[in-house]
Amino acid sequence: MPEIRPFKAIRFDHSRTQGDLSALLAPPYDVLDQADKDALSAKDKHNIVGIDLPHIPPKSAGPPEAYQASAAALKASLDDGTMVREAQPALYLYHQVFELGGRMYTRRKFIARVKLAPFSEGTVLPHERTFGGPKEDRLALMKATRCQLSPIFGLYTDPDNKIGAAFAPFSTTPPDAVGTLDRVENRTWIVTDEKAIRGACEYLANQKIYIADGHHRYGTALLYRDWLAEQEGGSLPDDHPANYVMFVLASMDDPGCLILPYYRALAGVDLDTVLASWSTGTEPAGSAEEADIVLWDGDTGRSVPLRFSDRAKLKALEPDQCGPWYKLDYAYLHRYLIEELLTGTLSADPQVRYVKSEEDAKLTASQEKGVALLIKATPMAHLRAVSEAGGLMPQKSTYFYPKLATGVTINPLE
Repeated sequence: MPEIRPFKAIRFDHSRTQGDLSALLAPPYDVLDQADKDALSAKDKHNIVGIDLPHIPPKSAGPPEAYQASAAALKASLDDGTMVREAQPALYLYHQVFELGGRMYTRRKFIARVKLAPFSEGTVLPHERTFGGPKEDRLALMKATRCQLSPIFGLYTDPDNKIGAAFAPFSTTPPDAVGTLDRVENRTWIVTDEKAIRGACEYLANQKIYIADGHHRYGTALLYRDWLAEQEGGSLPDDHPANYVMFVLASMDDPGCLILPYYRALAGVDLDTVLASWSTGTEPAGSAEEADIVLWDGDTGRSVPLRFSDRAKLKALEPDQCGPWYKLDYAYLHRYLIEELLTGTLSADPQVRYVKSEEDAKLTASQEKGVALLIKATPMAHLRAVSEAGGLMPQKSTYFYPKLATGVTINPLE
């Protein structure tokens, strides 16, 4: 079972900003480009993006001096008091307040260290396949800064809200810091109370942790631990910080923990071709609400709602998958409709684009003379079932909104 620990985070000095971190936080590094970095840096020269994104694009390692510059910037921020190291171990209560579809939500989480373990142990579980994507950039940044700058987003089950009860005395008080980023309010409380820490850690010791976002970061943390152990003669003490990784942990049962659809767009293919190729695997639906997927033609704007009509076909195509996998809409879409049916009618493999909003899916379809695939979100229960059964969803089957802010806490690895 997972080992959860408080830690002495490196963080911005809240007293210097009167508790307002809005100019200092940044979105996750892997969604940013140079223009984004420049805009964030213009807010404040100390914005975390200057440390967390030394090389663009971060899909491969940059020059060594880029990572050395990040390490120097982090040291300078500690030396001049812009950042501080927590005086005693803490858990960090972290709430995100946001509006979606005209309704306000609060996603309640906390930040802690979790002991690293291979997925094969079943303590920390992945939920989807990821793109191969090199980890050299994040590993080089870890080696230079000796810190983990971006957290991993993890989930646990808590139907009785025991974690929420442990933190209730703190969440009802004013937060220690607040930062607004992309219309999301990020609230943070520093919790050093031993009873609350013990209650949270002991409860999660009997749970599994499911990675919601950050599979590559978890893999990088494993690589860093092994690299450092080799530097230290082959092993690290059990309590060494590099044996742990920083997680933001949320309950699957929290009403604010939302999974949104991750839409697709097919480039360079017309609606009639898609419909003809999918005729054996789909049937018309009466409305978008009754449909499993809605096709939207980028040329004409025509919409066609469809139901998936031959789910048993997945078992014949993939006989070795776990039981819950066969219920996934994204598995049916990719493995059967796209890979099996559509690919068989085209002269080249279909070009699939991944987009996070219906608007962008339609725009992509229009620009690339293709078809938007408006599919429903994966239910949280499906994610849990597939993870526990040892299966993996197709890549980008889940979109957890909103993204975590970078810069709330930094995890020192020394």
